[in-house]
Amino acid sequence: MAEKKIKKLDIANMSREELIKVVAVSPTDTGSPEVQIALLTKRIIDLVEHLKVHKNDNHSRRGLLQMTGKRRRLLEYLRRKDDSRYQRILALIGLNK
Repeated sequence: MAEKKIKKLDIANMSREELIKVVAVSPTDTGSPEVQIALLTKRIIDLVEHLKVHKNDNHSRRGLLQMTGKRRRLLEYLRRKDDSRYQRILALIGLNK
């Protein structure tokens, strides 16, 4: 049985609402691990761009480290609970694990 190829999303250029609509497990979903991971990834991408310009902004750098840690914990939780959902979100947001 051939698996369907999942296309990587361009998270940086998507609005929050579009991102939730694409990643959500159900139509009213706003808090599933997949949605949380996708939204954190968008915030991380935006913050990395900010830090490229503002190299000495250590307060934002700490926030970035906290966000990446939270995303890592959510990914680990999802991997333990449901590997197929974990693989799907990795493919959608383009993370290499």
